[in-house]
Amino acid sequence: MSPGENLNDLRAFVVVARERSFTRAAAQVGLSRSALSHAMLALEARLGVRLLARTTRSVSTTEAGARLLATVAPRLQEIEAELGALSAMRDKPAGTVRITAHDHAIATVLWPRLQPLLLEYPDIRIEFSVDYAFTDIASQGFDAGVRVGDRVDKDMVAVRIGPPLHMAVAASPAYLAGKALPFTPHELTGHQCVNLRLPTHGGLYAWDFEKDGQALAVRVQGQVVFNNTQLMLQAALDGLGFCYVPLELVQPHAEQGRLVPVLKDWWPSFSPYHLYYANRRQTAPALALVIEALRWRG
Repeated sequence: MSPGENLNDLRAFVVVARERSFTRAAAQVGLSRSALSHAMLALEARLGVRLLARTTRSVSTTEAGARLLATVAPRLQEIEAELGALSAMRDKPAGTVRITAHDHAIATVLWPRLQPLLLEYPDIRIEFSVDYAFTDIASQGFDAGVRVGDRVDKDMVAVRIGPPLHMAVAASPAYLAGKALPFTPHELTGHQCVNLRLPTHGGLYAWDFEKDGQALAVRVQGQVVFNNTQLMLQAALDGLGFCYVPLELVQPHAEQGRLVPVLKDWWPSFSPYHLYYANRRQTAPALALVIEALRWRG
């Protein structure tokens, strides 16, 4: 006899003892009167003590039955209340959602859309981790990750969360003073450039360009290397050379004259950011809300 079956029989016993009728109790527990009677006989046999005194017209508890009722009934109520609370927790959006993403994706896509969600659902917590690598979210304990494009492992789901990603190259007027502007990507090798250190193998990112169907990558040199987009932008603003960052980061500074864009006809576009997460039959309510808040609807 399994613990679950014992618990069901105890529940049934409590109903019989309170109703003092097999007929009324059977209707409540969803059993026939005969099946309920047999279940009580089996419970008594397992415990080795008589719990119910039966007559043709009524059912009452024996001394042992009364003692069991007084002991078990409150605990069953506690169990039912806790199970109800767990069920509510399952359906109520709550808990922590851990997301690993590029700092640019967090600043421009995730945070603007998830900040209202956090205000609406105070029981949801979101932990952001900045990482440029394509993280194995399962092994690293993350619920979701963000990457460019929708190519993910077969046990993952990718959901588009943003527009195509446009890159730009720019430098400050202070840096460009007295220097010739580059007219081809290869001319950047004669300038100071702010490099990005890739997490994979520790290499420096080669700047990608594209024009009229021609794609090329240029390896540049400079005095500073970062692994953070915002810091690369700041270095360019501070006169340390050219930066290669998302266009939307450059635009407000270009409009105010703090940066000078170059090589516009070579600027490439990349696939949009996608949120990826494990392909499961059931998704936690908090994660499901995060997915829907981030889903691209442009």
